[in-house]
Order: sequence, then structure tokens, then C-alpha cells
Amino acid sequence: MKNHFFWICLLLLVGVSSCKSLQEKGNDQFLSGQYQYAINSFSQILADDPENQEANQVIAESYRLSNRIEDAAPYYQKLTEEDPTFDSYYRLGLSLKAQDKDEEAKEAFEKAKGLTQDEVYLAETQRQLETIKLSEGIENYWPYHVLVNYKDLNTAGPDYAPVISEDFIYFTSGRQASGLYPADGSPYTKLFRARAEGIRVDVSGTQALPEFKNEEGLNQAAITISPDGNTIIYARGNSTSDKDLPETALFVSYFRGGGFTQPIWMPINEDETWWNSTPAFSEDGSELYFSSNRPGGFGGIDLYKATKLANSDFGNPVNLGPNVNTPGNELFPRPMGDGKFFFSSDGHPGYGKLDLFVAEKDASSAQVIKNLGENFNSIDDDFSLFFTEYPKAGFISSNREGGVGDDDIYFFEDKTPKPKIINVLLNVYTKQRVAGADDAVLEQTRVVLYDSLSKQAGGDFSNTNGRVRFTLTPDADFTIIASKSGYFSKSMPYTTKGKTPDVSTLIQDVTNITLDTTIVLDQLVLDRSIVLENIYYDLDKADIRTDAAVELGKLVQILKDNPAIRIELSSHTDDRSSDQYNQDLSQRRAQSAVDYMVSQGIATDRLVAKGYGESQLIVKSATTEEEHQTNRRTEFKVIEIRE
Repeated sequence: MKNHFFWICLLLLVGVSSCKSLQEKGNDQFLSGQYQYAINSFSQILADDPENQEANQVIAESYRLSNRIEDAAPYYQKLTEEDPTFDSYYRLGLSLKAQDKDEEAKEAFEKAKGLTQDEVYLAETQRQLETIKLSEGIENYWPYHVLVNYKDLNTAGPDYAPVISEDFIYFTSGRQASGLYPADGSPYTKLFRARAEGIRVDVSGTQALPEFKNEEGLNQAAITISPDGNTIIYARGNSTSDKDLPETALFVSYFRGGGFTQPIWMPINEDETWWNSTPAFSEDGSELYFSSNRPGGFGGIDLYKATKLANSDFGNPVNLGPNVNTPGNELFPRPMGDGKFFFSSDGHPGYGKLDLFVAEKDASSAQVIKNLGENFNSIDDDFSLFFTEYPKAGFISSNREGGVGDDDIYFFEDKTPKPKIINVLLNVYTKQRVAGADDAVLEQTRVVLYDSLSKQAGGDFSNTNGRVRFTLTPDADFTIIASKSGYFSKSMPYTTKGKTPDVSTLIQDVTNITLDTTIVLDQLVLDRSIVLENIYYDLDKADIRTDAAVELGKLVQILKDNPAIRIELSSHTDDRSSDQYNQDLSQRRAQSAVDYMVSQGIATDRLVAKGYGESQLIVKSATTEEEHQTNRRTEFKVIEIRE
């Protein structure tokens, strides 16, 4: 991004007498802001005298002041060799940093620190060292956004700062220039427009701004248009006429009576000697953001926000503060409706000169600044972000290597790979338990699927083969509930975690994985006893052991799945103690089991504890421990089905 509107320029041109020496001529050119002319003049001197300190000094500063500091390195290097000072080493560091020569830049900054005791200079040099360190860990903000040079739209001169309004793209360009800007030798810029649909531009229809006439002999740039299309604000300056304003300022044109008014100087500029540029409206048009070098800021150029007044002008500008603004330069604001704020800066950690950044809130609602990363930024100037489809598509401007001309317009699109889809097709087979035989198909069973948030994710009746099919998402937990009149309803957990291939290994866009599971229901018969397996008690005790709690948990689940049933839970002993002792022990054990289930959320009135002692032996006259264990059992039976 050359000097057009983004660096302080005092172009008070004075006539240079032909009788002056080349050195005097070059100094006059430098002092009047004709930096490119000054470079040309002093380069002639260096051709004969390479060690000329004044020539090296003026050329180095001319490149710096015209925003080409990366070209100033050899001249600052000469200055450090002949007369090492803080300024020469510090600016050499800046030049090397702009070329992405970080190690050499750090060396220059360290030498600069050794040549001053000024705390402000030391702090600024240390900040430069810190930005180099921080830039090493930058990640791409949008990893899959791809940037492309809009070659058909760009020219050999500057083209930058595009915005879209009412199916037109408006932008700044050096095409059709009638003269060269003496600060850097580039063409004067004007405002142009062409029809556009998103990032697709009808380049053949490009024309000079029709709303009002571009003026000759000055730069017009960085346009913004209000959301309703009725207000145009842009920056104008760098005139070669001593009758014009001395500095770049914001001008406004309003749509009135079927056309736009002649642009007028905006009061928000406040002072004719201050530099104001790169305006941008908020999405609702109530605020105007812009950059300025007015006093009271935090660095060279800062970002400000002004509020729309009752007379439709903007006033009460407020500096955006030290979190956004730095001792460097901040430009091209782009506020978004979701609270994110995009801008360009050479003061925050980046890759070189101006980089694109975003200010956003983190998890603690603190504002953090993030570099958009190397797929947007380069070692050169990257600026003027505009979205045509936020945040997937839009434009930026850059003077990076490989462009068509000077500053070029680039478009970007989100090229995030289409996600590979895995469908888990789950076949649920419903069966019924048959005593002494294999489980049999149970058709017309209602099967309902719930996700991990207990939200129903599917439901149907099993077909004649006892099958229901669901489509599940990978790496997720579910619950399956099966129910049918005359059977205990049953729920079972099911997970797809670990049951699907790694997405990164897939080739096809859609992959179907088929899995099977079976759910078996027991018939619900009144007064039919069902033995609970593995319910054990310590000798002569009724306490619920850990292993018994696991088995009782299964009964708890049955009761939760079948809220209409009421059961009797019974305990039986063997016949190796007295009848009364066994009766008391079995009653205590049955009650202990019931109390445990109540503690797990089952209502007391749904449970009856009954101890049968040795009155219902399965193996009479048992002799082996295994036979005694068969007699020592816990059972339950449904004694009531409530409506």
C-alpha cells in the first residue's frame, strides 16, 4: 500500500531553480514531500559518491516516508557503518523486519537499544522485538479461506479498497491517471465502479465514479457507502496546489433530488492539518469508523469511531483505545454486526508491514487481537478487508509479490473441504425369551430411540422379521427402549463410539456403516416368579453387597421401564438352620433389597418384601453346596399391573 492516503505527507511544492545544485534540488524535493524525486536526485549523487552520508540519509528517509521502508535497508546499513545511532539502527531493524528477515532485524534492534537511555525509545524497541517473537506462533484464523489475485480487475498501477453497494463494486485505482504522485512516483488515484454480484465483477463495464466527478491533480480513495446507499464518504488529499487543503481529509456526498451532491469537507476532520482517511460505516449506518493522526492517539495513525448526529453528520470521535491501537499504524476498519472488528495494522505482531487483524471477545468477554494468518497476510501490505458474504467471501488489497501491479485487489472464498459423512445404519432386532429354547422373533414391538439429551431420535414397530432400522450419528450415545403389551418393557444403552472408521481415511463423500443389536423382552405374567441371579449375602447377614447391588440395579431399571407394575420381592434360604431363624433371616434380606431399591428412586408402594425362609425349597433334601445355593435365591413376581 503506497503513500496515496496512508502516510503523513506535506506536499507544499516549491519551485526548484535550475541553477541549484543537484544536492540542493534533492533537499528541496525531500522537504516538499516529493520523495520519489528526491530519491532520483540523490541516487545520482550516490552513483559518484557511494559513501555520501546525506544522500544515504535522504534516500533512506524518502523510502520510509513513502511507505517503502523495505527498500531503505542498504541505505540505513551505510548510515550505521559510518555513524551508528539509535535512529539508524532502529530504522534498519524496521526495514529488515519488513523484509521478513527476523534474525537480522533482532540484531539491529538489540544494537539500537545499546545506543540510547531514553525509556520511550527503549520501550518501543523492545516492543518490536516482542512482536517478532509473537509472530512466530500465528495460526490461520480461517484455515480454508483461499486468496486469489483479481487479475482481470487490476492494472499496472494501484488498485485497492473495494466495497460493494447495490450490486456495484466501488474501488480506488490509478487507471486513467493524468499525472504522477511525486511522493512515490505512482499514478494519482481516482474512484471507479463496476457491476458486481458478490465477488464476481463485470470488469468490462468499469467506469469512473458517476455519482460525482473525480478531481485531477490529487488522490481520491478509500470510499465507503452507507447501508441505505444515500451517503458516500471518501478520502481526498495530496494536492499539488497551494490553494487546496494541505492534508488528506474526509469528504461526504449526499443523495439529494435524484443525484449526489458535490462532495464537501466533513467537520469530523476538525483540523485541516490532521490526516483522516479509510472510513467505514457500521452495519446499521449509525457509526463511522476512520483512521487519523490527530493528537492524543497511541501512535502514528489510530482508529476512531464517531456517532451519527441529528443533522446526519458525524461527530464526537472517540479513539478505539490501546488494545486496538498501537505505537504503529492502524487503518481500514471493518466493524461487523456480530461484534467482531477487522482492521489493518503494522503495530501488532505480524508478518511484515500492514497485516489484517480481528478484535473479538474471548470466553471471559475480554477483547483479544488475532492476526488472520498467512493465508491472508504477507511480508508486504495487506489491508482493506471487505466481506461480500460474511465470513465466507470478500475482498482484500495487497501489494505483495506476484501481483499485477502496485496495490492489487484480491478476492477470497471459503474452500473448507466438504465434510465426509458417515451414516450409521443400526438394525435393532426384537425377540422374546422362551424357556428352554432359543429366543424367538417378536414382531410389532414398539422401539424408540433417544439421544444423549433424552430427545427422541426415532421410533417404529418391528416388522415380521423383528427388525427396526435407525440412522445414527457417529461417536454418540443413545438409549433404545422396546415395549409391547404383555411383555416387560426394556431399555438398553447403545453407543456408536469406536464403531466407525476415521473420517480422514475415507475417500467417498458418504459412507454407510451397518450395525446390528438385539433386545430381548420377557413375558409379563402375574404371579410368575423370576429368579434374580447372583444375589448373595454374607453368612447370617442381610446387608446388600456390592455384587448384589449390581443385580438389583437391573431390577430397578425394569421397574423404571415399566412404571405400571407392582412387584413382590422374595428371599429364600436353605434348610440348614431352624425354621424360625430362616424365616426371620429371609424377611430381613427381602426388606434390605426393597430398601435398596427405594434408595434408587423406586416408590415404596410399588414394592412388597416377603421372606419365605425354607418353605419353598427347589431342591428338597439338598446335600451339596451347589444344591443349597439353588435354594438360597432372590425372586420377584408381578403382583399388580396398574392402569
